[in-house]
Amino acid sequence: MTRSFHFATPTLAEPARLLVITLSNIGDVVLTTPVLEALASHFPHTPIDLFADARSAQLLSAAPYVGDIFLYNKRAGWCERLRFLGALRRRRYRLVVDLRGPVVARLVRAEQCLTKPRRRVPGLHAVDEHFAALAPLLPRITPPQCQLYLTDADHLIATRLLAGLPGKRWLAIAPGANWPGKKWPREHYRALLALAAKRFDAAIIVGSDQDLPDARAIASAALPCVITTGSTELRTAAAMLSRAQAFVGNDSGLGHIAAALGVPTLTVFGPGDPARYRPSGPRARIAQAPQNDLARLTAESVWSALEALLSAQIEPS
Repeated sequence: MTRSFHFATPTLAEPARLLVITLSNIGDVVLTTPVLEALASHFPHTPIDLFADARSAQLLSAAPYVGDIFLYNKRAGWCERLRFLGALRRRRYRLVVDLRGPVVARLVRAEQCLTKPRRRVPGLHAVDEHFAALAPLLPRITPPQCQLYLTDADHLIATRLLAGLPGKRWLAIAPGANWPGKKWPREHYRALLALAAKRFDAAIIVGSDQDLPDARAIASAALPCVITTGSTELRTAAAMLSRAQAFVGNDSGLGHIAAALGVPTLTVFGPGDPARYRPSGPRARIAQAPQNDLARLTAESVWSALEALLSAQIEPS
């Protein structure tokens, strides 16, 4: 659940606030967290309000620096949008950072407004692109690591859901993606789980309700599995990922979540742009399909890449 909020006319005694206008997709939101971390460090004890979509806002709502969250419905009609923006204008902000584009930021009353550059730089990772919005304010700061926060309640639910799994060496699997071309074939995932049985005690299969058919198809008798697709909120899924010893999944938001939580993460890429969209973090790696054809990326090659990642014993910074 996100923090409750109301629109109120600020008073002179109201403390200074910041506003960050975030993105919609889960992976994109994770890759903007270095912006939030840097702002929280530069403006300690200053609440950071968020302008966000409902599905991604819950991923940020547990951060200690987050103030109010304004949920924006992009399917709303113009009248509803105007009422929403009118209410938002009743607040004055010390700083607005717009990671979507310059339109909303120009409508909010703020002492300073920052937006990311409009021109995309080839080969630049999305973290660096988002962080470029802060260049006028923090010109010599290196982007912090992506960071997510979970509550005790999130961990308690995850503990209950995973209570039946044997051992403690668990492999998290995310077979879904936002379009079929990004999905590694089911039979390859099933073969990977058979290979993983020699190193892992069980597998946690995560995703949305749309991923349930894939999850059922890849569940292997060689390795005990728990299927949690579509049955948990996003932060609960994140809490389950935090218990895994490794993560393997398609180019999707769950891989970004796992990497932000410090879980050794291997993302399989076919079509897509890993230079820009690969998960960010010291324990994140990719397995690139030959000729960008995921059907040609074998379970054996992915298993070898995962073993190399785990053997590297990289410590988070």
